Amino acid sequence: MTQNEQTVPEAAPVAAPSAEALAGAEPRAGELSEAAAAITRAYAFEGARIHLGALVEGEEPVAAAPVHLSLPMLNRHGLIAGATGTGKTKTLQVIAEQVAAAGTPVLVADMKGDLSGIAVPGGASDKLVARAAARGQDWVPRAGTTEFYTLGGQGTGVPIRTTVSDFGPVLLSKVLELNDTQESSLGLIFHYADSHGLGLLDLKDLRALIQFLTSDEGKGELKGIGGISAATAGVILRSLTAFEASGADVFFGEPAFDTQHLLRRASDGTGIISCLELPGVATRPQLFSTFMMWLLADLYQDLPEVGDADKPELVFFFDEAHLLFHGASKAFLEQVVQTVRLIRSKGVGIFFITQTPKDVPGDVLAQLGNRIQHALRAYTPDDAKALKATASTFPRSEYDLVEMIPALGTGEAIVTVMSEDGAPTPVAVTAIRAPESSMDPAPAEQMTRIVQASPLMAEYGEVVDRESAYEILAKRDAEAAGAAAEEAAAPAQAEQPAERDAPARRSSRSSAKDDKGLFDNPAVKSFLRSAGTVVGREITRSLFGTRRRRR
Repeated sequence: MTQNEQTVPEAAPVAAPSAEALAGAEPRAGELSEAAAAITRAYAFEGARIHLGALVEGEEPVAAAPVHLSLPMLNRHGLIAGATGTGKTKTLQVIAEQVAAAGTPVLVADMKGDLSGIAVPGGASDKLVARAAARGQDWVPRAGTTEFYTLGGQGTGVPIRTTVSDFGPVLLSKVLELNDTQESSLGLIFHYADSHGLGLLDLKDLRALIQFLTSDEGKGELKGIGGISAATAGVILRSLTAFEASGADVFFGEPAFDTQHLLRRASDGTGIISCLELPGVATRPQLFSTFMMWLLADLYQDLPEVGDADKPELVFFFDEAHLLFHGASKAFLEQVVQTVRLIRSKGVGIFFITQTPKDVPGDVLAQLGNRIQHALRAYTPDDAKALKATASTFPRSEYDLVEMIPALGTGEAIVTVMSEDGAPTPVAVTAIRAPESSMDPAPAEQMTRIVQASPLMAEYGEVVDRESAYEILAKRDAEAAGAAAEEAAAPAQAEQPAERDAPARRSSRSSAKDDKGLFDNPAVKSFLRSAGTVVGREITRSLFGTRRRRR
């Protein structure tokens, strides 16, 4: 069954306002209709909460009927979906800025560059203030404490890099678009490096190790665990070459980013908003999505179990989420499902932002307790099918969602969230509140000032390029060429005794080489300089194949 043919599980029914109540006469001034009162009770959580907006009755929002998200229940994950231009990004911004204000760090992936305004106070206008008031919002311009990041320093932000060893074979196989056989072979290569304490820092290290393990000298090293064929190694090497040519090699290396920085809070107790700026990698969407999963997997393996807390440790907003699942292998999807399911107990909430729930595999969709659905359009039979599938993911209600979802205006959404007792709330047609930070991208000059003032720039701003296999092998070749030139220039009479003694010297050298074994190979020696690994201690890996660091 293909992703587009998957069956989306139907949600369990919950109590909802009756059709008569929804269509009833307008209440007297100061009173709520039966439907609005029911929604108000359902979304009036006792703990900390995020204000989404106000219930829509008829065609107008009811300011006295607020719709909330429960902050402690954000670790039940969520989905923000809708067609392009319907307000998904602004809804993300509304939630993210309030989550940070409540003291929880936030990570947002800014694929198009239009979320950077979260670092800038919004601009007031009479229209904006009136619109906010109609949604029960006392609008005040404010900005979140924001840290900008980029992948490999491509753009404005603190560079995020990781080593090949930390990234691991599973995610790297997805980036390189390897098939199952090639992925298995790459796993053997990593296993060999891990078990021999050979740190892989950058792509040159990996290339050198592959070449060694397929050479006459090294190909016997993997025989005991199956080995790799020359053809498979050739495919992997060609994929690495194309990967490097795309400029992706800058994402691998040192200093490797510590994902614990994403859990910081500002001095006033608010959560820091980590905004990963990604316009520079828009032409490599698979790399972007895979790196985001590396961040998530790395956090998962390092965070302690916290269970249900008053607020999450981190809320992760995964924009353009369909890129993660496009072309993914069955094994990769199983690992995504497992991570989403288990990371809840680590206090991490994940929101997927995409156009339709059909972009998300059913097993993942089943883990998303908070749903915000903006308008979808049904211009084709496939669109109509997707619309019906989307409507089926919501709790049953008196609303005709198949008719209502296409009719939503910009900034309106169908909402159901996880209540504090673990049950979905009744469906509420909601007018989403306005962001209090800027809805326009931050000026480039201001972003540059924020980045330059970051204390992380001193740690991650400059690339560390330590000696690697590439340089060592080049040096060895240069030394061999120099020695050959010197020998050719030596006097003839000096060559004669040298020739007489040559067999003994060759025998001595051969014996010494046999004694030294594998670690006499310059390509292998270069890996031993890797920080964070110890020769003879096997690296352990997470369910995503990422390296478990010992802190």
